[in-house]
Amino acid sequence: MQFLADYFPLILFFLAFKLQGIFVATAVAIAASVVQIAYFRWYRGKVAAVHWISFAIIATFGGATLLLHDETFIKWKPTVLYWLFALVLAVGRIAFHKNLISALLKDLTLPDPVWSRLTWAWVVFLAAMGVANLYVAAHFTTDAWVNFKVWGGIGLFMLAAVGTVASVARYLPGES
Repeated sequence: MQFLADYFPLILFFLAFKLQGIFVATAVAIAASVVQIAYFRWYRGKVAAVHWISFAIIATFGGATLLLHDETFIKWKPTVLYWLFALVLAVGRIAFHKNLISALLKDLTLPDPVWSRLTWAWVVFLAAMGVANLYVAAHFTTDAWVNFKVWGGIGLFMLAAVGTVASVARYLPGES
């Protein structure tokens, strides 16, 4: 259920794009993000920072897309989001000596060098995802970009998550 709640705006964006095109899909994504925020606020009691940031970026870049009738802005949105998260992780590590990923996975106890490697791996991954998004947006059709954004993005994030789990598996508690 969490997966559906997290990806609700993306799924509706994809469906609306396939049925009505990029501008309707952009409006639907903005509206779905509002519904998502309301759902987390009223049914879960709390809205995670990631959802507020995502909403702010979709409202800004989606709003510019609709206002200026230029799909370029919505195509930048994933890159801005990925790079912002990469920057937050890097600044957290460099400036504050914090492993923010460890805060997300607080039930997991790992040595600091492992947390550090995970943080930097995710910084590189998010930076690369931003570059990949820009490349696909600039060199392929909008239809190909939407397919990459939805299916490629989900697939690559799942692979990164599996890689993360595989890299820390030896530190996980064994069955007793």
